[in-house]
Amino acid sequence: MTSVYNDLDRPPLNEHSLQRALMVPGGFVSALRVLPEIDSTNTALLAAAVDGAPHGSVIVAEEQTSGRGRLGRTWTAPARSGLFLSILVRPKVPQDRLGWLPLLAGVAAQSAVHRVAELDVSLKWPNDLIVPGEDKGAGYGAGRKLGGILCQRGPGERASAEKPDEEGSEKFESDKFGADKPLADKPLADKPLADKPLADKPLAEGEAVPDTDGVAETATVVVGIGLNVTLRTDELPAPHATSIALAGGSVTDRDTLLRALLRDFGSCYASWVAADGDPERSGLAAAYRTACSTLGTPVRAEMPGGGEVSGRAEAIDPAGRLVVVADDGGRMPIGAGDVVHLR
Repeated sequence: MTSVYNDLDRPPLNEHSLQRALMVPGGFVSALRVLPEIDSTNTALLAAAVDGAPHGSVIVAEEQTSGRGRLGRTWTAPARSGLFLSILVRPKVPQDRLGWLPLLAGVAAQSAVHRVAELDVSLKWPNDLIVPGEDKGAGYGAGRKLGGILCQRGPGERASAEKPDEEGSEKFESDKFGADKPLADKPLADKPLADKPLADKPLAEGEAVPDTDGVAETATVVVGIGLNVTLRTDELPAPHATSIALAGGSVTDRDTLLRALLRDFGSCYASWVAADGDPERSGLAAAYRTACSTLGTPVRAEMPGGGEVSGRAEAIDPAGRLVVVADDGGRMPIGAGDVVHLR
């Protein structure tokens, strides 16, 4: 019989222990579930948001079968070999500052891994976590990828009142979710959900959530974070990937890392919201500039619709976009796309 304890280097997370530690008065986490297997934590939490999941809800999966990364990339890893989680937030900040949320998540993850695992971690714009090492020509500069972040936008307060189409759907409250352990005081999703998530469009860095009828809505955003913790060399999904264990991290206990990550995220988020989303006043912009290894580096920015621009990454603008000074001297703000570090 297969058991989660067959691999003693990868013990399962203890949901009740995490809840007791993180779901505390005045804390950021309002609800937390640890699921043995799921297709995507982002998809599940977007669905739960439609049914009323509270701000600060967290879903952690021991294994993802259809994890997603930025730009449509997939994210795969053996069970219990990493941290695969999604965080639901409903920020009440000016919409033109919402593009800083993916960068905020990167700062929180970088801070937690650096402090707990004692690794030299930096951020490749916008929020890939990298550590020193040969990147095998993948464009991470002198580094290998440790983790990544994908933010996806859900419906606003007004849109969340709409009921999804029930045809061809499945219940969120299925056996794999454990219907006897709801995400909040009552089951958040006892209604059938649409075959497709209602709002799975990735939030582009620097992109603002538009107003509806001239009235700004409270944004609903799911922040997905994937972090390689104990992957072995033969398990790496790509030549330029690595894990905390392979990079020589001093701590590989997923419980410790998860607690630190969520607490750092909550602290960064609280400061950002308290400053009305102002990245300078909250200290977020300064923290990001310190952590970002892309700044000052020769880069090639590959745009989603095709085309590219080469130059030096010079700054982060007020909307969270990367400013590249092109070879011809022009300044180009990059809000979405893939940035390759050049040697």
